[in-house]
Amino acid sequence: MRSWLKRAALAAVLVLGLVLPARAQQKILTVYAAASLTEAFEDIGKMYEQQHPGTAVEFNFAGSQALVFQMQQGAAADVFASADNVWMQVAVDSGLTAEAPVFFAHNRLVVIIPKSNPGRVDGLENLARQGTKVVLAADAAPVGRYSRQALRNLASQPGYPADYVRNVLRNVVSNEESVKGVVSKVQLGEADAGIVYRSDVTEPVARVVKVLPIPESLNVRADYPIAVLKESRQQDLARDFIALVMSAEGQSVLRRYNFIPVGSAVPASTSP
Repeated sequence: MRSWLKRAALAAVLVLGLVLPARAQQKILTVYAAASLTEAFEDIGKMYEQQHPGTAVEFNFAGSQALVFQMQQGAAADVFASADNVWMQVAVDSGLTAEAPVFFAHNRLVVIIPKSNPGRVDGLENLARQGTKVVLAADAAPVGRYSRQALRNLASQPGYPADYVRNVLRNVVSNEESVKGVVSKVQLGEADAGIVYRSDVTEPVARVVKVLPIPESLNVRADYPIAVLKESRQQDLARDFIALVMSAEGQSVLRRYNFIPVGSAVPASTSP
């Protein structure tokens, strides 16, 4: 029995000795990306790993503003993908980027409501009705700023009262750190309506919410830039990831998740 135990222990040590060096040799590409990119980038990450054996992609998804703050505080990453150019500009001004950012996708806003529709929200004008529980992303988050711009656009149209924006904002019961927080609140029935990106209405989400479209002429286009980070120790791998995002394959994934693809590298202006 003791002989058997010794052989088993020796085998375990040998296996561990083979596994640990393999893990130690594996490269990790760290991508900081806006929360709205979660599903699409996870798919692109799997594609990247298949094309780059020995490299694993690790994501940190959060509001763009939170990601920039983390990087300013010293968090290490290789790639940054923002949901707007404002926070990418902050990253550039902070000396975080190694190269000029490029736009890789666009997005649009929609209003979502629970399928049970407890707040009886039948149109965008109902967002201003007293008692309607609305959830938005915080103004610092790109989708929060886009949402408030869309509300101002709606307020300029016939049929909407002059105090439309004020009344909607008065109905806000929660300001979330990212768009995923808005989606979650509506899914759980904790709000009667929320403004999110079209890309966030994924198949699982669509099972429990209804979508109220915002007229194209009054909607806001969200621009998504991406850049290699200066502190990256594997900038070639980071460039490869961006190249995949910009490729026909990557753009096809983004389109599948209802992003508006760009199809080619478009320099992102870094003017304020």
